[in-house]
Amino acid sequence: MPLTETEWDLVTTWARNYLLDTTDPHTQLAQYGFPPEFIGGLRLTQISSDNARTLVHQSRTDIQRQLRLVEALTTIDRLAVLPDIVKAQEFLGRLREDFRAHAARDNFRTCVLKNGAEAFIDRQDLRETLRRFVADPHKFILLVDGEPGSGRSYTYNFLRHIGQHAGFRPVRVTLSHTATAAKVVRRLADFVADPQEGAAPLNPTELNDPLPSVDEAAHWVAGRATAVEERLWLVLDECDKLDPSSDVWDFIGQLGMAIYEHAAVRGDQAPRLVLLGYGRSMRQLPYDLRGNLAWDTARIAEPDDLRTFFDQAFHESPPELLGTGQLRESAIATLVDAAVHEVLQATGANGADRESYMRKLCTAAEGAIRVYQSL
Repeated sequence: MPLTETEWDLVTTWARNYLLDTTDPHTQLAQYGFPPEFIGGLRLTQISSDNARTLVHQSRTDIQRQLRLVEALTTIDRLAVLPDIVKAQEFLGRLREDFRAHAARDNFRTCVLKNGAEAFIDRQDLRETLRRFVADPHKFILLVDGEPGSGRSYTYNFLRHIGQHAGFRPVRVTLSHTATAAKVVRRLADFVADPQEGAAPLNPTELNDPLPSVDEAAHWVAGRATAVEERLWLVLDECDKLDPSSDVWDFIGQLGMAIYEHAAVRGDQAPRLVLLGYGRSMRQLPYDLRGNLAWDTARIAEPDDLRTFFDQAFHESPPELLGTGQLRESAIATLVDAAVHEVLQATGANGADRESYMRKLCTAAEGAIRVYQSL
């Protein structure tokens, strides 16, 4: 089971008091087994509290790093003689179990996200597209098409899930009919700011004009996103809501080109770009990017998709009262039938309200999952 925010605060306190209370934090971390490349990427100062926050922030980007940090803490003599060592060892045991679960699980096939509380139904094509996209360094722009209400925006929830396991963090800006390039740059500026420096300046070129050119703004965003410690995916949602004459279209094309150029130098540290609601008939991206695109098309989930979802979810965590063998299989089949029926009844089987149908479907499915988990 992952650690909570409160528990990570406690880990930060231990790191500050027992690991980084030194004038030479880099050497101290090396002595406790942290790899040189990891230590070299940390911006450490003479202030132990800042160093602890930096160390924990960077460690939380990957389950192996989390495990390494807490393992190091449990080996510190000064902590080992205190009552807190019991809590630290408990955290270590939970992270080891979490690591084993991560290693054994195909995270691209997960159907219930956020510790078993959020349904992600169907999207089999997206799951495999993402698997290839994450693994291919030459693909760095993902475009998701589909009719309204098909779950295009819900893709962001799955990106957050995959990001926890693949070592990246998606950040989203939702577009609208009134969106402008200047507004989008300002929103992205907050995400690409260095945590130790606060909000990024809104005037990247130090000129009086806050957006001197779309091209310069795009390169500034891509450069800042490449420079931050964690790997970022920049998500622009509801592209289909943009006005056809909006300068955001120019910014999207220039941002894609800026990422293209940064990726050539910095490789996988450069951000990736995800465009949700971006149809094939919309403004085309620059020709040079044609080999760097991955496409997915969302669609409204059908009853068979819902049945597959419940069958997987119920088999992954069957309650003991269902028994074993054929008896359990029969019980699960009955529960799947009941769950599909109830969810379709709750949402309207014909999906008349297309704009909200997938959201209603997922909400009803989550209710059925909670009932199943309570058995």
